[in-house]
Amino acid sequence: MDDLVSTVWLAENFGLADVVVVDASWHMPATGRSGREEYLQSHIPGARFLDIDAVADTANPAPHMLPNAEEFGRAMGELGIGRDDRIVVYDNSTTRNSARGWFMLHHFGAEQVAILDGGFQKWLAEGRPTESGEPRPRKASFDAVERRGQVVSKLDVANGLGTPLIDARGRPRFEGTERPRFEGTEEDPRPGVAAGHIPGSRNLPYSELYNPDGTFKSRDEIRRLFIAAGADPEKPFVASCGSGVTANALIFAARLLGNRDTRLYDGSWSEWGADPATPKVKGPA
Repeated sequence: MDDLVSTVWLAENFGLADVVVVDASWHMPATGRSGREEYLQSHIPGARFLDIDAVADTANPAPHMLPNAEEFGRAMGELGIGRDDRIVVYDNSTTRNSARGWFMLHHFGAEQVAILDGGFQKWLAEGRPTESGEPRPRKASFDAVERRGQVVSKLDVANGLGTPLIDARGRPRFEGTERPRFEGTEEDPRPGVAAGHIPGSRNLPYSELYNPDGTFKSRDEIRRLFIAAGADPEKPFVASCGSGVTANALIFAARLLGNRDTRLYDGSWSEWGADPATPKVKGPA
């Protein structure tokens, strides 16, 4: 199974015993939308719902931080997702957060994890089948093992990474200043989180990686976008964003180009911007 699968592929394979579909939809709180509620109303037949707010280190003040391996494995088993399954993740969100679900599953040991290109929106647009409510129970075991070296901490970032840091937030939030020459910028939406970005970071808004229908742009276009942002997509880098969700789109896009040497700053700006001791910069990169 490829890292990125089409709706045609999924329509032909979603009924197979070892293919598990996962809805990882999540929405910014300000939207008033609930990924779980929308999932219960309509989802791809058999899909399980991965709640990234619930399957998380809830003791950490930063939102939806990765849980430990034991907690993740237990949660996946309860959902009916096996580590050895062929797992296809999709979303129904403007933040394209299927990449977060993909990263979590891969990070904790699943070998065959793909993203559905175009997500639920494309599935619906093509008139494909859906169902509502909870899926049928499914026995599964997920012996989670954390892959080391895929995640960096605030301390790692503060001490210097030795590789580029690419921020996936939109430019207004990345620049985070209201000075006239930076018109169109904005403050961070989370209370207590400063505006701006980590010194030295580059900016590639995750939304630029996608076509209007939610499918990924061509490999050549993805490569061009990284280079325009000042980063080589085929060399090591660390991805960051607002809260560790959209950064995974950068990691996945680079994977489509063959890059297997990327890392995630899981705390991202929600952690860095909330700490009064960390250095912050406003304006363009």
